Amino acid sequence: MTSETADSRWAELLEDASTIAEEYRENGWDAIVLEPEAVSPVEREDRTGLDVEVSAEAYELVESLVDSGDVTVTAADVYYRPPEDDDERRIALVVERDEETETGVFVPLCYDLDDSRSVFETALVEEELLLHVTTAATDAETEGWVSFSHDDPSLFLEESDVRDWDR
Repeated sequence: MTSETADSRWAELLEDASTIAEEYRENGWDAIVLEPEAVSPVEREDRTGLDVEVSAEAYELVESLVDSGDVTVTAADVYYRPPEDDDERRIALVVERDEETETGVFVPLCYDLDDSRSVFETALVEEELLLHVTTAATDAETEGWVSFSHDDPSLFLEESDVRDWDR
């Protein structure tokens, strides 16, 4: 996949996230669409999973909702898009939902499978993939992050990816 194709698929995903979020709003939900600046694997003592770097403003909004206890994510949908050709990039839209308060946080993702292999292997064994919303300025020593847990990491992968790793 060329960079142009990847950029086009990413732009389509962001557009779809906005469209789906608008449908949620029309049904009375509060919907927050994040626009990640970067998505990268993280394997540290304090957190493992995918770091989803967003603007400071977006992070503060998500953090205030979750930390205040106003929003408790009780469900999630993962809209995974298969790669084109032999591309190692994976694209997905995750909708973190609080059914009680009717709040949805939309998290578009684009991640490189080769770079993320170890994270996904661990997640498949532990049956939990964590998405950590953070900012570029986040320092694990002094700053925080908001984590969303997913108990079926295979939803973020091709079936063949999972089969290959089971060997």
